[in-house]
Amino acid sequence: MKAITYSTYGNPDVLEYGEQPLPKVGPGMVLVKIKAASVNPVDWKIMSGGLDAVMDLQFPAIPGWDVAGVVESVGIDSRQFTPGDEVISYGRKDYVHGGSFAEYIALPERVLARKPETLDWNESAGLPLAGLTAYQVLNRLGLKAGETVLIHGGSGGVGSLGIQIAAALGAKVIATASEKNHDFLRSLGAEPVAYGDGLADRVRALRPDGVDVVADFVGGNLEATLAVLADSGRHASIADSDVEQHGGEWMWVSPVGADLQKLADLVDSEKIQVEVAEVFPLEKAADAFRSNMEGHTRGKIILAMD
Repeated sequence: MKAITYSTYGNPDVLEYGEQPLPKVGPGMVLVKIKAASVNPVDWKIMSGGLDAVMDLQFPAIPGWDVAGVVESVGIDSRQFTPGDEVISYGRKDYVHGGSFAEYIALPERVLARKPETLDWNESAGLPLAGLTAYQVLNRLGLKAGETVLIHGGSGGVGSLGIQIAAALGAKVIATASEKNHDFLRSLGAEPVAYGDGLADRVRALRPDGVDVVADFVGGNLEATLAVLADSGRHASIADSDVEQHGGEWMWVSPVGADLQKLADLVDSEKIQVEVAEVFPLEKAADAFRSNMEGHTRGKIILAMD
């Protein structure tokens, strides 16, 4: 099969396009023919060696955790899916090696969900990691209808999905972004506020009694979070471990297929959309990485296999 690999840590120049062996399909696993995958910052952070202290990696490594595709075959005692099923997955494994930037991937059934009918392949590939992150954070914080949530980083991949998930749950949403993205936040169902100096004052002007929940998807917002949180409020961050010292949760997304299925069902019932910024062919993965590393795109960067 064709795949993207790297055999040493480095920048996108270390990525190579070529042939790799077809993955083996063990018990309880399925082989997925990939239609699309998405690039996330964690992909190039791992490639750079920045997560070497916490993640095992086997060279040559195929990067990529987000996947959308069709079940090609199933392993022994695999009962949840059959060939031809359209699926999505946040396919993080115990170590980095056989990722989704390839024509095929073998994954345990437990990390798969059925593809949302309302999304195309490219949009579906952009949902799992970012969507699951937002879904699991808001779920752990127990966000309920009628509560107010502040989302830091509302225009990003995780934040934009978090806004839509929170709105679908019946919550009132305030979200931070630069002013050029405020109309975008409004279209998602959020009340926008500019980030930076004076953020806490701007949020308090909207909610004098404080907000019930704060979800920080970018980091560096602990002081503002504590300043706007109601006395009984809850908060979490995916980027700032210091929240644990102030009653908050520091979270990392988990590859739970059951959660992803709930998210996919929510997408279909509430018409949550995934914004796609750019689509690259698999062989142009290095260009896709560079675009993601610039950090200026609004929406997901996709690798299309067809």
